[in-house]
Amino acid sequence: MARTIVDIHVIQTVPPSNLNRDDNGSPKTAVYGGRRRARVSSQAWKRATRNAFGELLDPSELGVRTKQVVELLAEEITRQDAALADRAAELAEAVLTAAGIPLAAPRKKGAANESKFLLFLSARQITGLAELAVEAGHAEGKPAIDKASARARADREHSVDVALFGRMVADATDLNVDAACQVAHALSVHAVDTEYDYFTAVDDHKDKDDEEDAGAGMIGTVEFNSSTLYRYATIDVDRLRDNLGDDDATTRAVETFTRAFVASMPTGKQNTFANRTLPDAVLIVARQTQPINLVGAFEDAIKDNVNRIATAIGNLAGHARELHTAFDEQPVAAWAFGVGDERVAPLTELAQRTTFEPAITALGALVGERLGQ
Repeated sequence: MARTIVDIHVIQTVPPSNLNRDDNGSPKTAVYGGRRRARVSSQAWKRATRNAFGELLDPSELGVRTKQVVELLAEEITRQDAALADRAAELAEAVLTAAGIPLAAPRKKGAANESKFLLFLSARQITGLAELAVEAGHAEGKPAIDKASARARADREHSVDVALFGRMVADATDLNVDAACQVAHALSVHAVDTEYDYFTAVDDHKDKDDEEDAGAGMIGTVEFNSSTLYRYATIDVDRLRDNLGDDDATTRAVETFTRAFVASMPTGKQNTFANRTLPDAVLIVARQTQPINLVGAFEDAIKDNVNRIATAIGNLAGHARELHTAFDEQPVAAWAFGVGDERVAPLTELAQRTTFEPAITALGALVGERLGQ
């Protein structure tokens, strides 16, 4: 049976910014093709994408990743039956223990116990576990919760984000969910050097006092760079279907991820740099063989004295065309959109030229059709 893979390629320029910092506060970088490049980690863009889901989906379709799962579950138990409020934490711990999720003492004195690791649960799974705890709370004596029932409630009705990004439960591997999407670290298509912004902050009150000096109340430096990034993500539609168990939900999840990944941006130092942009060009390719990252188009860093965006789009299109020829790769369908007919023209040799929303609609229609076959 043919698979369905959706590859999303994005060329995006950001002005001076610090989207994703390392432990020293410097913009993250990586060496690729022998040159140092600007880098934004996959984790940072996954987080931005997942945050964007909140504006695209109902909260009931999403999950929460937290260690404070006892507190979260106790709140839901109390919401379902206020008479159990005093025992909510005890019942929450009982149902989590039955599900095989290890708990640990909280770092904050007086707080409820926590899970030993960040636990990703869907809203429906939290509701289901709370229902089980409420049933146990109405029985006589110490709450007794069936382990199989607790595990089943924690492993069905996955939310869109759990189904896409996966879940790892080290001490209960049967609760693991294999991720259906992958996100690459974004890399600049050219070499970069980190720059430093020296700043001063004026003390307003002191500035109005004629007897005070005009010295700044604060000085410092902020590191930044500016870059044209190549971003890539891929969705295994069949694995997503296995995780969600529903064709319509899978189609909507593909549309939501694509829309969110393309339009989102990590928020690091955004108030300092106002760096939010939209992509210069996007290429969406539906395949039936395997995901194909086209970063090879940028092994040779684009030189400083050329139009980076136009060159990057041309390089991306040329590399994809040559790679398809070399490996007899025949995409199922492809769509391209971006700013400027002339700049995006090379991609139209590979894909249908369109705009953002029609591309998402066409992708959703294709995915729905292939799932129904």
